[in-house]
Parts: sequence; structure tokens; C-alpha cells
Amino acid sequence: MESLVLLSREIFFKHITTYMQSVKEDVANIIAPLMVRSITRWPFFAFLGGAMFCLLASNTCHLFSCHSERLSYIMLRLDYAGIAALISTSFYPPVYYSFMCDPFFCNLYLGFITILGVATILVSLLPVFQNPEFRSIRASLFFGMGMSGIAPILHKLILFWHQPEALHTTEYEVLMGLFYGIGALVYATRIPEQ
Repeated sequence: MESLVLLSREIFFKHITTYMQSVKEDVANIIAPLMVRSITRWPFFAFLGGAMFCLLASNTCHLFSCHSERLSYIMLRLDYAGIAALISTSFYPPVYYSFMCDPFFCNLYLGFITILGVATILVSLLPVFQNPEFRSIRASLFFGMGMSGIAPILHKLILFWHQPEALHTTEYEVLMGLFYGIGALVYATRIPEQ
């Protein structure tokens, strides 16, 4: 009976030792790459900055829009600029991390969404573009920003079709683009305002 207890203790400690060795190796594999080359975080911070600006602009718009008709007009334009900033910066992390090993395409896609985002912000803020005849241009710019992710997503799928992570993240990116497109459609058709 005593030898059975000793044998079970020996087996138990052997499993614990093996498990601890496995955990040690896993932790080493996680930490070692970070010590050699740190992960670039600016795309994520740019997205967070765009999201915070969008929320701040929306909050400011809804807080001060009841002050006067003039301030409401200005605040509504700021709200649209915040939405444009959120849409354009939301593409930074997926594009950067998908193409970080191919700087040409990374810079091409990031540059394109940045230029489109700046153009949309300018069209949202400049008074000359606030006339009703420019509504379709504003909506098209927002819709174009939402759909501009199609090229990098298809490119990523072609390059990394065999990796399940690429397929999994693509589902979220397609959903993001779909919601942006629906938002632009609601804005263009003025559904809630009719």
C-alpha cells in the first residue's frame, strides 16, 4: 500500500514537472519575440484616437446643438468629421498588421484611406459643401471610405488564404464595411428625418 502511494506521488510530481516545463516554454515563446523586436502599436493608437475624436465630436454636437441654430449647424459638421475620422482610422490596424511585411502595399492602402479620410473631413467641415446639391457627394465619400477596405481584404485573402486567422479577421472587416455602408445609405436617404 505504501509503495502504491509513493508511486502515485512520483507520477503526480512527474506530471506537475512536465506541465511546469511546458508553461515555462510557452511563456518564453511569448516573451522572447517581444525582447527582440517590439510590436508596433501606432496603428492601434491611431484608431483609438479616431474613435475618441468621433465620440468627443458626437458628444459635443449633441450637447451644444440646442444652443442656437448656428451652433447646431457647426456642431453637426463637426460630428460628421468625427465619423469620417473614425472610419478612416479604423482601417489602420487591419491594413498595417496584414501588410507589415510588405511596405509598398501597406503604405499604398494606408495612404489611400488617409487621403479619402482627409477629403471627407474637409467636405464635412467646409461650408461650401453643406448645400443640398452636395449631399450625394458627401454620402459617396462616406460610402467610398467604408468600401475602400475591399481591395486590402481581397489582397489579404489571396496572400493568406491558408491561415485561419486571416479568414477569421476578414469576417469582422466585412461586417465593419457593411455597417459603414449601411450608415452612409441611411444618411443619404434621410430615413429617420423624413
